[in-house]
Amino acid sequence: MAQQTVKFNQVIQCGCGIDVHQQVIVATVRHNDEVFETREFDAYTSSLTSLREWCKSEGVTHIAMESTGIYWKPVFNILEEDFEIILVNARHVKNVPGNKTDKKDSRWLSKLLLSGLLKGSFIPPQDIRELRDLTRYKKKLVNQAASEKNRLIKILEDCNIKLSSVLSDVGEGVSATKIINDIIKGETNVEKLMIHLHGKIKASREEIRKALEGRITPHHRFMLRIIKESIEEKEKIISKVEKQIDKAVKQYQVEVDLLQTVPGIGKDSAINIISEIGVNMEQFPNEHHLSKWAGMSPGSNESAGKKKVPEPPTETNISEQH
Repeated sequence: MAQQTVKFNQVIQCGCGIDVHQQVIVATVRHNDEVFETREFDAYTSSLTSLREWCKSEGVTHIAMESTGIYWKPVFNILEEDFEIILVNARHVKNVPGNKTDKKDSRWLSKLLLSGLLKGSFIPPQDIRELRDLTRYKKKLVNQAASEKNRLIKILEDCNIKLSSVLSDVGEGVSATKIINDIIKGETNVEKLMIHLHGKIKASREEIRKALEGRITPHHRFMLRIIKESIEEKEKIISKVEKQIDKAVKQYQVEVDLLQTVPGIGKDSAINIISEIGVNMEQFPNEHHLSKWAGMSPGSNESAGKKKVPEPPTETNISEQH
């Protein structure tokens, strides 16, 4: 069946279908099945502003576009205040077979939009999106710091300093930190290094003494110093990000407190949950939709006895909610 012969009932008076790419934005403003216009824009802010003004002048109320990589985000940010935007997963928009072009994709989206056949993805409000950026970035920084601490232990093992065998927390423990700082400064006397030991340590002093005997070269000290500086710098950035997170989540303090009443959920977990799903649960018809979107209850996809791998959850593929 050719695309031109498909007839749908029109439910939206005027809409725009947008095909998004890294450098080119193709938009089709459609009033009905026969009356439409397609224009191309570059991806710069000035052109996206022109796109917005063109849509406003044509009386567009709804806009549909595919969630292409990260390229949809700046377009969404500029258009979201003036239009109702339906962001669709490209896999859910089945185009008609034939010669594929950006203009045809844009026109097809606009046609589906006017016909009410598109299912929108879950897009949190701007403040939640910003909170999500912060929490995800913090997670990356924490992982990077943890990797650096593992490198620190690796260098110590390379010079046969077995701190990780006798101390429980080499990366952050007070005793281990002071010992490593002295090693970096050039101290090799085991008895002087053992002065920093305090608190409850399961290993015997004789075992610790053996663990601190190693062959430390200038290269080892250089690597230990550089890694320590890297860890300290990342911890400073993490502290700054945490302060910004506290500011961003302040308006959701009630929700944070309520989530912490659930056994096993602390402050950080509560903030992470809010950053991912927001606080407006009307986006999810029921708990099953929420758990499915979060990837906690994947569906079954089987045909002719063969099981297919389900599509992994992303920040937008919640079209099932409608």
